[in-house]
Amino acid sequence: MPLPDQHFLPTRAAGLVHLRDFVPLAGQAYGARRNFDLGAGRHGENVSCLSPYIRHRLITETEVLEAVLARHSPKAADKFIQEVFWRTYWKGWLEMRPAVWQAYRAELGWQLDRLKTESGLRRVWQDACAGQTGIAPFDHWAKELAQTGYLHNHARMWFASIWVFTLGLPWTLGADFFMRHLLDGDPASNTLSWRWVAGLQTRGKAYVATASNIETYTEGRFSGVTGLADSAHIPEGPDNPAPIALPDFAPLADGPTALLVHSDDLALGDLTRAVPEPLGTAVLGDIGHRSPLEMSPHVQTFVDGAVQDTVTRWADKLGPVSRLTPEDVAEWAAALGARQVATLYAPVGPVADDLAAIDHALKANGIPLIRLRKPYDSRAWPHATNGFFRFKEKIPALLGAMRGFEVV
Repeated sequence: MPLPDQHFLPTRAAGLVHLRDFVPLAGQAYGARRNFDLGAGRHGENVSCLSPYIRHRLITETEVLEAVLARHSPKAADKFIQEVFWRTYWKGWLEMRPAVWQAYRAELGWQLDRLKTESGLRRVWQDACAGQTGIAPFDHWAKELAQTGYLHNHARMWFASIWVFTLGLPWTLGADFFMRHLLDGDPASNTLSWRWVAGLQTRGKAYVATASNIETYTEGRFSGVTGLADSAHIPEGPDNPAPIALPDFAPLADGPTALLVHSDDLALGDLTRAVPEPLGTAVLGDIGHRSPLEMSPHVQTFVDGAVQDTVTRWADKLGPVSRLTPEDVAEWAAALGARQVATLYAPVGPVADDLAAIDHALKANGIPLIRLRKPYDSRAWPHATNGFFRFKEKIPALLGAMRGFEVV
């Protein structure tokens, strides 16, 4: 039996159990049932519930895809494979358009300032966050998210649509609400999915939730819902910027090296192979920069547990471990006598912002920060130049490269 989905234990072992139990369902059964939101405690019956583990790379996309393809053909598992690559696509899309992330953060700050001075907006926002709007499914999902740190993907779409078009709330405040509560809160997937629902990601194409769709795909748990917006008032926003090239970084040099571990990528194999005898390892575990507001305690607890699990599993490869804030890393590295600090690449988002600040401080001490990007990301992200359906054409070749052969 699959683990109940609310049991997101923050360890690699737990993620592998979820993967093992889901693999038999990843073929045609997933394609037929993936859109049904069965409610808290039953999500594992028809979706993978792997996202918190993949988001922090306690398990990797490559591991998940290889496990599924060992059991199912690419055709049978096509829908699930696409879901994995949707996350990859979002990351690549934002990686080549970092200005979209910066614009989101700037607008979020402005909208939070509005909450301080506009009592009507603040009241609607507070009711939405507390699940007290009077819209039964929306209120249920707000509370489920706050209590469990998880929502079915279809519920996320319905929730975002009601937030923006029925309640008239800014999409950035909704994206921030998700980031504060989701165990799998990912800067790219979350920000761009909210933009897509609001009609900003694909200009003019918004997602409007309907009562009939909610009733059908919750199997009647929410029937007779009234008062939902039947059209989309798309917010103002600039056109999407053109993609820029992925950044390049200097390679590792010989000499004393320290490691830096962060919660965006806890699959440390590439890092420890590149630096087999580090001077020591700094660990960044605080997630406060994910939102200007207070993060949900269960998100911090999950990240703390995931980081501790990783440090424990890799203890013999890390040297002395220090838990630091970003502001402390440069002084720590200099005290160790490091000539460089190596870390796994963090895609656009709060951790990447922290790494940029750390890089600046290290350079002041003559110490470069070397970022190592995984081959999976380097192969896939450059194809996220347009919409997903053009990216999807590259999936067979990406799977072939992942499995060590060419697809022609």
